[in-house]
Amino acid sequence: MAIPSKKAIEELGLLPYDVIDYLQTPEDRAGYLDVWLEESPEDIRGLSRAIGDIARAKGMTEVAAAAGLNRESLYRALSEKGNPSLATVMKVLIALGIRLRAEVVSPESLDPPTVK
Repeated sequence: MAIPSKKAIEELGLLPYDVIDYLQTPEDRAGYLDVWLEESPEDIRGLSRAIGDIARAKGMTEVAAAAGLNRESLYRALSEKGNPSLATVMKVLIALGIRLRAEVVSPESLDPPTVK
């Protein structure tokens, strides 16, 4: 899906939207990622993009430094086309102050996974 240009948005009288405007507190950031994990756990690219949104909200330079990663490679890894390793994801989540947790789910609540 193509993203409309800034000019097209202005011509339509729309206000620009960026999710990072709504990810200002640690609770907002953790909640955003939690919703992604709950609603689309199989959408790996979407999840890495969501982590990228959270990193942008906190400050990509600060997150990259805290994670011990290069800022440019972090942008690339967490982009829509990125495919970060689990090690990178975990480093970034630690730098963001977010912890993943495992939870038991009942087999009947699981749909067959779809790979994207």
